[in-house]
Order: sequence, then C-alpha cells, then structure tokens
Amino acid sequence: MNVCPADATFPTNFVWGAAAASYQIEGGAHEDGKGLSVWDVFCRKPGAVWHGHSGDVACDHYHRWREDVALMQEMGLHAYRLSISWPRVMPQGTGAVNPQGLAFYDRLVDALLAANVTPYVTLFHWDYPYELYCQGGWLNSASPAWFADYATVVVNALSDRVHHWLTLNEPQVLVNLGHSLGLHAPGDRLDSAQVLRVMVHVLLAHGKAVQAIRAAARGPSAVGYAASPKLCLPASLDPADVEAARQSTFNCGTPRFSGDLGQGTWYEDLVFLKQPPAGLVDFDEAGGPAIGPHDLDLIGQPLDFFAFNLYTAPSVRAGSDGQPEQVPYPAGHPMNALHWPLTPDALYWGALFLWERYHLPIFVTENGLANLDWIARDGRVHDPQRIDYTARCLLGLRRAIAEGVDVRGYFHWSLMDNFEWAEGYKQRFGLLYVDYPTQKRTLKDSAYWYRDVIASNGGMLDA
Repeated sequence: MNVCPADATFPTNFVWGAAAASYQIEGGAHEDGKGLSVWDVFCRKPGAVWHGHSGDVACDHYHRWREDVALMQEMGLHAYRLSISWPRVMPQGTGAVNPQGLAFYDRLVDALLAANVTPYVTLFHWDYPYELYCQGGWLNSASPAWFADYATVVVNALSDRVHHWLTLNEPQVLVNLGHSLGLHAPGDRLDSAQVLRVMVHVLLAHGKAVQAIRAAARGPSAVGYAASPKLCLPASLDPADVEAARQSTFNCGTPRFSGDLGQGTWYEDLVFLKQPPAGLVDFDEAGGPAIGPHDLDLIGQPLDFFAFNLYTAPSVRAGSDGQPEQVPYPAGHPMNALHWPLTPDALYWGALFLWERYHLPIFVTENGLANLDWIARDGRVHDPQRIDYTARCLLGLRRAIAEGVDVRGYFHWSLMDNFEWAEGYKQRFGLLYVDYPTQKRTLKDSAYWYRDVIASNGGMLDA
C-alpha cells in the first residue's frame, strides 16, 4: 500500500460521489413509451448473458428513484453520476421525443438537487437504440449526427440544472466488446476495417456531442467523457520500471489487431491531443476510414476535465533489452469476484501518468470491487474486502494529489448492486445491497464507512 506524506489531504472542495448506469439499474424496459435498446435485444439471445438475466427490471430504479435519492442523501454523497437512456428519451433514436421518458430524468434531477446531490450526467452508457442499430448503428456515417441530435434534446431539457456532462462511457469497451469480440451488445464480430469504422464514428459522435452541449447549454457546463485506458503499474519503484510502465500505458501497438481496440490510449490521444498516436501509423492500411484535419478538430473538441474508470492494471517492468514487458502476478495474488487482479496502487499511477500526459483536471468516474455479498444473520451486509480495497485506492489517489496531480473528485462504482452486463447479477459492486426478488435496499458496511470517509473529507482513512 502506498505511504502518503503525513500532511497529505484531499482538497476542501473534493467531490465524493457514486455512479450507476441506466440499463444496469432502471428497469422499466418496456414502460411509458420507451423504445428498445440493443441490450434489451441482446439479453434475449440464448447464452449471451449469465443465466439469461436481463435489465428488464434490474433494480427498479425507474419506480424507486425517490427511495434511492434518499439513500444517497443518507450516505452523504456530494454527487451522483447517472446516465440517460437514449431510447427512453427518443424511442426511435431520432425524431420524436418521448415526454414521459424525459420527465423521468427531469424529476430525478430535481430530487437530487433537493437532496444536495449534484448530478453528473453521462449521455451514453451503452444502451444504444435498437431502431438505429437496424439502420447500421455505429457503422452508419449518420450515427454521429444522430447522437448530436439526441444530446441537444437532453441538454435543452436539463442544462438549466445540470452543469457536469460526460458524452460517452468507455468507448474502448463499447467498440471492442460490443463490435469486435461480440461479448456485449449488440454482439457483433466485425472485421478489422468495420471495427475501425465504428471507432471513428463513436469518436466523431463524441465531438459532435461536445459541440451540441456547448451550443445548447442554458448554464455553465463542464464537459468530459469517461475513458478506460490501459493503465500499467511499475513492477518496482526502480526508475527503469516506472518508465517502462509509463511507456506501456501509452503504447498503442498496431491496428493490425486480432480484435483488441481496448489497449493503449488510441482514443485519449485523438480526443485530448488531436493526433493519432504512433501505433496508428498503419491505420489506413488496416482498412480504417481516413481521419483528416477536420475530423481531428471535431474529435478533439476542448474538454474541461479528464475522467477515467479503473478497476485493475497489469504490472510492467523494463526487460533485459530495456523494452517494457508484462510481469505476471504470482499464484495467490488477490482478485475480485470477476477474477480481476486487485491493484489498488493503479489509481495513484494512473492519475499520475494521465496528468503528466494530458494536463487536465481529473475525475475518477468509476472505481470499486466486484464481490460476493450477502445479508448476514444480524441483518447487515459485511463487506470488509470492499472497504479495505477502496481505502487503499483512495490513499493512492491522495498520494497523487499530494504530489501535485489535480484530482477533483471520486465516484465509487457503484451506488447499488446491479446488472453487470454479460455477467448478469452474478457479482455485486454496490454500496447498497439489492435483494432483487423484493427490491429491498440495505446499506452495506461499506456504505456507512464511505459516509464517514466523506464526512471527514478522507481524514478517517488514517484511522
């Protein structure tokens, strides 16, 4: 565990929050005029999701939002990162707006503000309108304009009260797992040229959405997007290993890939530096669409902060030839319920490396632990592993702040147990335990602990 300087602290205006996503918690999948999303359809495919689970009901947040906001207030959250369901607002993806769908988010935002919880709104967290998918989805060159039109509708409705926006969640994962490997909705296994086309259209959609937010916002607006770059840990504090981890973090390899567009910082360099990283020199040869200066300007619209999600990271050292090489974790290394290695120091190194490269204020928009929680005989949910892991992560983040990294906030993933995509309801990430048959919420020990962390602005981490 990282050792912080004795006088290290979190800034007085540090934002302590939790996060969730529309398809993972809302339910109400076929109510009040909502259209189908690709996840609604994907979950019907035999074998696509563990035990045939779906988000049809999920955590029933669509009906229980008042209770959930009250629980956020009880935990002392400063902020809540939510996402908007595109097909709930625009059932066909374009054209007519569903007033009932938009009214749901209108009420939710009002309730959050009344509870002194600031909404951070993500426009797209993977629940793409199925009607647009039937028209080619992200392969269609019109898809960036579709997304911009949707963004304008949401911003027109909410920006008098919402002032923090994220365009997309984890475009790397959306492209790689959804359109290359077929493990997430829509479940496609496209060839490399098609996957690169999806990637470009997603990034152009981001740029157009930034423009739409700037143009339509009715109040001050801070804009970013939630990245999921491959962040690497140095195997030791030897300067050579630190440099190897830094290089490996930003090394994009080659687009002559077998389907993995989730490595390196291809997306971040295009978005934040307005230039393709070195690994994309053969982009055109790999069949990707040409990216011209106008495209780079659109993709690279100025943003106000760098947001990233982080759960695990590989360990890297300098090899005998001086080049970075990955170091396997030893047998018995701690892991979470998704079998991801536990690497709490990654939050320190990730924040440090990203700050050095992009020089923007940082928000950690997701970080947490997949666990196998249950209600104990005393009626409580004891999750000491989540508390210990999160404390280690936060101490690393505090260390980065002490060393000059401008970190503005931390959002724990997740607010409540929820539908974990292709894993269904197998694992639990939440601060709130959800009994899915009854929908009863129970604050876990970690929720009470996080409440104390927030109240002390991180001071109790030293206790």
